[in-house]
Amino acid sequence: MTDTIEVQGLVKRYAGKAVVDDVSFTVREGEFFGLLGPNGAGKTTTLEMIEGLRRPDAGSVVLLGEAPWPRNPRLLPRIGVQLQATAFFDRLTAREQLSTFGSLYDAPAGRVDEMLELVGLADKAGTQAEKLSGGQSQRLSIACALVHDPDVVFLDEPTAALDPQARRNLWDLLREINGRGKTVVLTTHYMDEAEILCDRVAIIDEGRILRMGPPADLVRGLSAPTRISVERAALGLDDARSLPGAESAEQDATSTVITSRTPAPVLAALAERDALAGLQVRGATLEDVFLELTGRAYRA
Repeated sequence: MTDTIEVQGLVKRYAGKAVVDDVSFTVREGEFFGLLGPNGAGKTTTLEMIEGLRRPDAGSVVLLGEAPWPRNPRLLPRIGVQLQATAFFDRLTAREQLSTFGSLYDAPAGRVDEMLELVGLADKAGTQAEKLSGGQSQRLSIACALVHDPDVVFLDEPTAALDPQARRNLWDLLREINGRGKTVVLTTHYMDEAEILCDRVAIIDEGRILRMGPPADLVRGLSAPTRISVERAALGLDDARSLPGAESAEQDATSTVITSRTPAPVLAALAERDALAGLQVRGATLEDVFLELTGRAYRA
């Protein structure tokens, strides 16, 4: 596969402080790539430089074989951008919004209905954008980014503030978009979202990439313990601590939780004691990797 995006030594400063500091990575053609980080980590600024919306102070970006800055008109028909905050035209229906966006790129008329169908808004075609729900507005925003059939799609926190049902519904749409051969670059605060959707992720904090790779590889590299939980009535705390392979144990109002890096003997011992009631086994996740790298301090 060829590289669709090449970023080398990217730097952006505001008031003398580097908010993007020597960032380098590539995104392959057809890849679903995630850029993850806390608030203020530099994710959106990095995307905006790749998209040609901001000028880098140093470093280079090559997008589809061309430099996006200075603003490159040849790239505009080949990229689709869904920003963090989307503003639609007042009092236009979903179909009219898409038609307006499509006309900027000379998209064929039939493309509008195709996109409404793709994003599940065919029955809302005549509804004004301001009357759509949050999830429907996000779908319309993505449709506007796709109406001209771009090669690369940039999505900046597309599921922010959506309820769980709307989020998972949108995941199906994003998988379908990527399945059509589009390169997708995503920023998100939801680690489960990145773990499910992305082929590779880069975790960025204070403007620097801390770790990059497939989510499963990053999780395996953490070597975090497994947490095994059973009903409190099924196993006492002293018994839990004495199990083979148990590193520690604790109890809350309903559960006994055992921590172990060798869960097999713990599970076998629980089975022998008939203490599997309410069994839950939780291994490390991408969220554990994220917190290990960026810390647990709250970022406003």
